[in-house]
Amino acid sequence: MYNLIFYTTERGDSPVDEFLDGLDKKSRAKVAAHLSLLEEQGPNLKRPYADVVRGKIRELRIQRSSNQYRILFFFQVRDQIVLAHAFIKKTQQLKEKDIELAEKRMEDWIQRFPTGGTI
Repeated sequence: MYNLIFYTTERGDSPVDEFLDGLDKKSRAKVAAHLSLLEEQGPNLKRPYADVVRGKIRELRIQRSSNQYRILFFFQVRDQIVLAHAFIKKTQQLKEKDIELAEKRMEDWIQRFPTGGTI
């Protein structure tokens, strides 16, 4: 079992939490089911549920009706999975700005919590 950690800014904002709060009930339930799979399987969760994006950044892939949700995450020490960024995917490929934002948040997190962290 892995521990899901929501990335938080130094001010305490949690962008992934805020994204999830904006979803309707059914979409949130579908995302929660995928997060549970990620929690159980960690790095063993493969396509179509998860995939490598670039470097240490991975994506959780959720399809609900016409929407494609993505949660970008990375593995930290031991059993920690940090959820860095979430969005609705509207194009064929991931946007560079979304990947860069996840990488920036990963660097920030690792700098603040080099041995892992929970909030």
